[in-house]
Amino acid sequence: MTPSPRLPLAGVVGWPIAHSRSPRLHGHWLARHGSAGHYVPLGVEPKDFEAALRALPLLGFKGVNVTLPHKEAALKLADKHSDRAARIGAANTLTFRDDGTIYADNTDGYGFLENLKAGAPGWRPDAPAVLLGAGGSARAILAPQLAAGVPEIRLANRTRARAAHLADEFGARVRVVDWLHIEDALPGAALLANATSLGMTGQPLLSLSLKKAPKGLTVTDIVYAPLETPLLAEARARGLASVDGLGMLLHQGRPGFEAWFGASPQVDDALRAAVLAE
Repeated sequence: MTPSPRLPLAGVVGWPIAHSRSPRLHGHWLARHGSAGHYVPLGVEPKDFEAALRALPLLGFKGVNVTLPHKEAALKLADKHSDRAARIGAANTLTFRDDGTIYADNTDGYGFLENLKAGAPGWRPDAPAVLLGAGGSARAILAPQLAAGVPEIRLANRTRARAAHLADEFGARVRVVDWLHIEDALPGAALLANATSLGMTGQPLLSLSLKKAPKGLTVTDIVYAPLETPLLAEARARGLASVDGLGMLLHQGRPGFEAWFGASPQVDDALRAAVLAE
């Protein structure tokens, strides 16, 4: 009797993981494409991460998304990695190859730029950007902006030393600005990106006025709970282009899904509705 082929499996690994919307995202694509396979949430404590990762290919997993707190560990455990994952210093997408190796990529920056292109078609990377934050999310979106040709990134963080460290690492096009004077960095900028948790449900608000924002400024926030943060609400009230953070989540999932399930998924209104559904 010939054994039946395994259904391809993929998932998202994190701790905790119950809040993740990635299963809805990939589940929608699986149904739309009529693809065989399953995508599941995998709650793994940091102490068990390596053992769990090594076991997944034996269970039929083609790959996984990786979320907090495992992104840096995922890159270190991989046998091979993309240049962008190395540049960011973390991985969010792992593919288990047929030769037994683990390939690491980071698609967060890709998701960020694709979300901008879709949500603010008028934005162009030919003028300075203001970036708030110096953590992992900021790193993930700083690198692709530089690669896209943004001439200057004005970087602000509540702890200035962390911003200075990133500026030293990424080079002269990254200039540190004082957190208390972010508004002064807005004139002449084409993009304002919030890569902090400020404004997220349950977190303190981001104290920032857009009075000095130029008319052509695009404002985006990686936060998608709430979907419209106070920062985006002010941008909309002032007639500025605003892009919520949900699209970044949706677009960053596309490369992994294609690698694991063999179909090229699309981001559209139906997907957004499915991911946001309670």
